Amino acid sequence: MSTQIRQSAKYKPKGVTLLHEDRDIIVVEKPCGLLTIGTDRDKTRTVHTILNEYVRKGDPRSRNRVYIVHRLDRETSGILILAKNETAKMYLQDHWQETDKNYITVVYGLLASKSGTISSYLSENSAFNVYSTADQATGKLSLTEYSVLKESKGLSLLEIHLITGRKHQIRVHLSEMGHPVAGDKKYGRKNDTYGNLALHARSISFTHPVSGRRMTFETGIPVFFTRLIGNIEAPVNPPNVVTNSTLNDM
Repeated sequence: MSTQIRQSAKYKPKGVTLLHEDRDIIVVEKPCGLLTIGTDRDKTRTVHTILNEYVRKGDPRSRNRVYIVHRLDRETSGILILAKNETAKMYLQDHWQETDKNYITVVYGLLASKSGTISSYLSENSAFNVYSTADQATGKLSLTEYSVLKESKGLSLLEIHLITGRKHQIRVHLSEMGHPVAGDKKYGRKNDTYGNLALHARSISFTHPVSGRRMTFETGIPVFFTRLIGNIEAPVNPPNVVTNSTLNDM
């Protein structure tokens, strides 16, 4: 094991699970309740601040930093990719349409169609609520593929393939379909008593910005989901699958 990796273990990021790190990128699993990056209205601890501290290895004068490539809602758990330099960030964002993003979610009700694609134009109002609109000039085309994996106790476990990645897209599409995500107090049931949002970014596949290798990561099923829907079949691939070793080439 290299010296760099031993240092990484010593300054292990607190609050996120490190899945992979090399000279150009960091891949982590974010828990529910943690912001990806701070906003003008919220300056609390975020994935961005946690990983900036991590790459500086305890040296506040260090110029090392991480760059946000994409975001997950505060309430959504799952996989995030961050870049360690601006070149890597730009490459990943420029090739984002080639990135495969898959989620799992538990929603209320039993869906009439067990698979399909939800399509609408999404817009956002001044209250920061996202909604579908018929006005293609103001809305952005948004596509969400879904398939039902399990039904139990009036709830459905869905696998989601995110074709586009608009703000709150999955939550809005499912809510407007009549099947809001369990625990979604913004777009779902106002009297929802679940403490967590049942939405998890479970797997992601992308091309590494320097090596050109196709990389795939997959997490396990959150315990919260099994509490809602019961036992879920184990994934075909084990958690944290990656096409090359983790914590390499540091």
